[in-house]
Amino acid sequence: MKLLARFIFWITGWKISGQWPEGLKKAVLIAIPHTSNWDLLYARSAFYLMDVPVRFTIKKEVMVGPLGWLIEALGGISIDRNRRPGRRKQTYTEAMIQMLKDREELVIMVTPEGTRKYVPRWKSGFYHIAQGAGVPVVVGFLDYKRKLAGIGPVIVPNGHMDEQIDEMKAFGRTITGKHPEQGIR
Repeated sequence: MKLLARFIFWITGWKISGQWPEGLKKAVLIAIPHTSNWDLLYARSAFYLMDVPVRFTIKKEVMVGPLGWLIEALGGISIDRNRRPGRRKQTYTEAMIQMLKDREELVIMVTPEGTRKYVPRWKSGFYHIAQGAGVPVVVGFLDYKRKLAGIGPVIVPNGHMDEQIDEMKAFGRTITGKHPEQGIR
């Protein structure tokens, strides 16, 4: 996969900016801005090139047969929120917190906008996951104007969620998505 990623970056003229924090084995990686379906191709390629073992979550029901095998090869991990005896059904946030707590190494990539369209307010699940699991939020980015993919700030959740998300958004405003009108404002 790394060879394919290198080819994709070479043929399209993309470059890497920054590097993954040394020794960081667990994190929530937010990918910003998310304005195009092309984002997954470039983000996934960039993280292969940076040797970041990024995973993304997907419903358990999708992970069947050949499609499931392909998604898993690209880094997909299934979320099973089913009820356990004597317990209620888990939320996605609870399931991801548990995944991070149960594994020695796991970097979960999420898009805080939750969509490719402009949204004035990010979904806060990524922050709650990081805080609940005791891991940092790493800001990953794709700048289509400069053809740069990379790593931005590393934020350790301190309970001041709105302030810290504003800090991440301020960084995001310096980045140009594929469709700038749908980006962070």
